[in-house]
Amino acid sequence: MATVYKQQTKAVAKTSEDKPIFRNKQRVLLLSSRGINSRHRHLLNDLGDLLPHTKKDAKLDSKSKLHIINELADLNNCNNCIFFEVRKRQDLYMWLAKTPNGPSMKFHIQNIHTMEELKMTGNCLKGSRHILSFDKNFESSPHWMLMKELFTQIFGIPKTARKIKPFIDHVITFSIVDNRVWFRNYQITEKPIEHRSATDTTDLTLVEIGPRFVMNPIRTFEGSFNGQTAFENPEFVSPNVARANIKNAKVDRYKSRMEAIAVKDEKLKQAEMPEDPLSETNVFA
Repeated sequence: MATVYKQQTKAVAKTSEDKPIFRNKQRVLLLSSRGINSRHRHLLNDLGDLLPHTKKDAKLDSKSKLHIINELADLNNCNNCIFFEVRKRQDLYMWLAKTPNGPSMKFHIQNIHTMEELKMTGNCLKGSRHILSFDKNFESSPHWMLMKELFTQIFGIPKTARKIKPFIDHVITFSIVDNRVWFRNYQITEKPIEHRSATDTTDLTLVEIGPRFVMNPIRTFEGSFNGQTAFENPEFVSPNVARANIKNAKVDRYKSRMEAIAVKDEKLKQAEMPEDPLSETNVFA
């Protein structure tokens, strides 16, 4: 009986030209590495709440064998992946990949603010769909266009997802500023009556609800977590190098201050007054 039902369902799904109807079946695997701190974990949970078509998995022990994630995605029946890689318990890197053939992109996450930290007045229903809004700069170069397509397939919620609510009540925006991608989430809400004007053509407004963070692109690979480099950001500076530069700057300031003190002491020694022959030490010696 089940076989007959499946055959009838497939027959109905075909159009008059005997072509199957396209169905968006994007599923995203969401996981992180060991060493994640509380803020990174809250951000991971916020993304899981915003994307009802995600499947969470346990923390990954190995940071050098990332190709294992392709097998995990296959076991969870996922064709996309969001992986949080944490270094030194403070540097957060986010991988976005199309498993198992690619492409994949690596970002350095900065300026993280979770929903609990922002304490915004807006609120959206868990599991509702959203609108993806992209900056016009995403059409300026091929690597930005590829990034836009990857964002669309990973962050876009398909209509056939099981846990979604059948309406749209928030907007996720991706903006390019200083060669970085700024992630923002806004709720679609009605304006209060006292704030409406006679010239307003709509009574809708946007209220930010979080989370918010900045994605600094590092590298784009042709494969999923491997392969040749399709794009590399020449302006990216590693957090280790940035911290080393700050320490070196402090060392240079300290050295210059110590040299100035030494020069001052030397000048004071050279400027000492000659000994007085009528002083107590010479008279009563």
